[in-house]
Amino acid sequence: MPTTLRSLFTSALDRLRDEPAVTTSSGTYPYRRLVADSNRLAHFLTEHGVGPGVAVALMLSNGAEYVVADQAVLRCGAIKVPLNDMIGTDEARYILADSGARIAFATAAQLPVALAALADDATALHTVVSVDGAEPGTTTWADALGDRPTGLPEIHVDPDTPGLILYTGGTTGRPKGVVHSQSRLVLNLLSQLTETGLGDDERMLLTSPLPHAAGFLLQAGMLKGAHAHLTRSFEAGEVLDRIERDRITFLFAVPTMIYRLLDRAAGQDAGARDLSSLRTLLYGAAPITPERLVQGLDLLGPVFMQLYGQSEAPNFITRLRREDHDPARPGRLLSCGRPVAMAEVRIVGDDGTPCGVGEVGEVAARTPYTMLGYHGLPEKSAETVRDGWLFTGDVGRLDEDGYLYLVDRKNDMIITGGMNVYSSEVENAVAGVDGVAAVAVVGVPHPDWGEAVVAFVVGDGVTEVSPAAVIARCREVLSRYKVPKEVRVVPELPVTAVGKLDKKALRSAW
Repeated sequence: MPTTLRSLFTSALDRLRDEPAVTTSSGTYPYRRLVADSNRLAHFLTEHGVGPGVAVALMLSNGAEYVVADQAVLRCGAIKVPLNDMIGTDEARYILADSGARIAFATAAQLPVALAALADDATALHTVVSVDGAEPGTTTWADALGDRPTGLPEIHVDPDTPGLILYTGGTTGRPKGVVHSQSRLVLNLLSQLTETGLGDDERMLLTSPLPHAAGFLLQAGMLKGAHAHLTRSFEAGEVLDRIERDRITFLFAVPTMIYRLLDRAAGQDAGARDLSSLRTLLYGAAPITPERLVQGLDLLGPVFMQLYGQSEAPNFITRLRREDHDPARPGRLLSCGRPVAMAEVRIVGDDGTPCGVGEVGEVAARTPYTMLGYHGLPEKSAETVRDGWLFTGDVGRLDEDGYLYLVDRKNDMIITGGMNVYSSEVENAVAGVDGVAAVAVVGVPHPDWGEAVVAFVVGDGVTEVSPAAVIARCREVLSRYKVPKEVRVVPELPVTAVGKLDKKALRSAW
């Protein structure tokens, strides 16, 4: 069995030849060209001192260049350091310095950061490749490809060497570099294939940034010869257009994106589209509210599948299957599924001992693709992975059938008047109020209570949302200390660069 990314992908991709690999706004790349250009770029990297154990930063938008650079890095056995090109300047500069990246591929948006790091003697960066044209001090993409050989560079890659440093979002403090080895990344991709059930004829639409979960899904799809359609941003109308025109079979999204799709498809596009090609709508980051999921099932059919994972164990710790999305069992729709084939999950108390069925505690997971550790942070690594178990920082419970229900992030738990409030419980109550399209609940500083429960609500544009109605509903179903002290109706909820709800921004704006 292949034990490195290099051996896995060269075996899978080099046989695909003229089948379409990637389509972007610039056109379609067949697999034959993708392999040739990746090998050319891999030779460029080796000429510049890149090989196993050397970090290369990808500061790129969704596009063919990202896919080629991704393949080039793994073909010379190097360490990929992917950076979302929408992250802030300070965070990008920190990641470049912390990772020790020697070469960076950058779009125009990130070139200033890359060039500043290039001029900084404290970083290891010595070469910047500009993918958007010639810039002083950089190598152009065309020159990096040049007329270099299209065959694979001769390099030995050890399965235990790192192949990826994936930086967490940095919602608290500095982002941490999550280190994964070559062999564990191979096992992770095999898990992705097993759990998604990707077919040989898959046409995937990926709109979220490839440096995150979408990048793993892209790699898994390519192993099956999938045709990936990439966009640089999410726009509901365009996504519906692409599903219909390109006969998309697989879509990955987060709930906020899905809500926009449903609103668009049920509104001005009602009944006007053929979306029957869609077989899988994979989502993560949070459950979809039962009301919206029922709407989605009515519109799209039984296509929904939910993943739960972390950067420390990418994408798949648990999975809620298509058949689990059953409106007749609304309680199960709040679950993120059962452990996947390659994972074990248990709930533990503060002392690390296992909890019983239905008891709330921290979610711990064990997989063969759990991270090696955090880059340069041995104490934090030892705290997070203990005896092979990843302590996720998520709070949840398991039911008698082994389904996992996430209650909250430890950091998102609200402590008001000495009592613990899980924001998800309050959010579920608020979501049942007429007119509520989306809700986020956070704790904000309060002089008497320590923290006050505050709900931010987005209306559906049809029924007017009344803060008084929200509070009244919460008083009906929640304990008194869990009822929001204030409800704010806002036009939209802030999201991070990868489309996840940004509660840090809500707290900061208070």
